[in-house]
Amino acid sequence: MGEPASAALREAAWGDYIRRCASRDESALAALYDESSQLAYTIALRILQDEADASEVVLDVYKQVWDAAARFDEQRGSAAAWIVVLARSRAMDRRRSRAARMRTAVQVEELHTVTSSQPSPESLAIASQSSRSVMRALAAVPSEQREALELAFFGGLSHSEIADRLGEPLGTVKTRIRLAVGRLRELLKDAVR
Repeated sequence: MGEPASAALREAAWGDYIRRCASRDESALAALYDESSQLAYTIALRILQDEADASEVVLDVYKQVWDAAARFDEQRGSAAAWIVVLARSRAMDRRRSRAARMRTAVQVEELHTVTSSQPSPESLAIASQSSRSVMRALAAVPSEQREALELAFFGGLSHSEIADRLGEPLGTVKTRIRLAVGRLRELLKDAVR
């Protein structure tokens, strides 16, 4: 079975699981978790660079799925996209919280030197079929747009911080991000239908 067909089947199944979660069907939550938690973990780990924090974020994501399943609207986006947005949002919240704690604590050496013996987030993403679709779509986005989008999505930078980092006008950065999101939406639309 081709990837677009399997993506469509996956999307239909995940949407069904979320609808069943709204009816408090615990087996649907378990099935959704089994099938999609690797995607949520990959996003969280890439943002947080900490396995324990990423694992906690995944638990938060599925608690939110359980609590907010009735508000999920397939007309606004796919189940996979909703899970990605929840994972990114929870990971960014945790990262901000961690940064705030670090500012109030005694200054410690930079954490950038910490390395993990676990597979890299990129290798985890490659293991997931939906992640491969996203990676291929990202590769199809022009490099200037992709760079701005990655700084916003994975780097957690504001538009003005991205403009400063890239040495570009704020309006240019906003346009690049908007165009990149539109292009990704267009590319991924066919992958989930």
